[in-house]
Amino acid sequence: MFTSLKGRSVIVTGSSRGIGRGIALRFGAAGCDVLVVSRRLDEANAVAAQILAEGGSARAAEADVTRPKDMQAMAKAALDSFGAIDILCANAGIFPAAKLDAMTEADFDLVLGTNLKGTFLSVSACLPAMKAKGFGRIILTSSITGPVTGFPGWSHYGASKAGQLGFMRTAAIELAPFGITVNAVLPGNIASEGLAAVGEEYMRSMVASVPMRRLGSVADVAHAALFFASEEAAYITGQSLVIDGGQILPESLAALKD
Repeated sequence: MFTSLKGRSVIVTGSSRGIGRGIALRFGAAGCDVLVVSRRLDEANAVAAQILAEGGSARAAEADVTRPKDMQAMAKAALDSFGAIDILCANAGIFPAAKLDAMTEADFDLVLGTNLKGTFLSVSACLPAMKAKGFGRIILTSSITGPVTGFPGWSHYGASKAGQLGFMRTAAIELAPFGITVNAVLPGNIASEGLAAVGEEYMRSMVASVPMRRLGSVADVAHAALFFASEEAAYITGQSLVIDGGQILPESLAALKD
């Protein structure tokens, strides 16, 4: 039986849809005070309202992870509302496709600025409160793409997600003396709005590549994030957990033939 997280304060960036929304809802169901963060306040309000309707505690904040002032305002909003920042789920990310021969410098900067620099800025904004309390759980949403696998059109995305793990390992060393852990979830192909936008053909090909013969759910990732936030995971830091239904295991599609 896991120790209850009831009353813990959690910030979830990029939580108006997809994996972030699933993480926010899961932490809300666990009794946490959830700050739902999105670039669109109306969408953040909708997720916060759902948490409240289900008996949880939440409020919404409009913030862009690429803007230092927004991240500072986000941290202040959590402190003003809940009195602490116990958990940060640095989830915000984008994945526009562009192959190298068509990718522009602006394309590359946008993805790295959101996914990697945005991780740094969100973590930095929350550190003073975590250090003052002597407690913190930081969970990054990385990906199998970049750290483990590659896919055409996502070299910038893969670089940003691999970069998150490099950031995580050193951050975990630096923050361990303050009682702060830093870990990452690495989702595979998860059924969400973002994946649906890639197209039905891509989704079918991904299902065929997964030994469990299905896409993951946002709840699958949210459960893993909740574990890293738990008291029981207090001695785990600088680690990553793959949630992909076994997708990275076969050496070729031939391994999945009946």
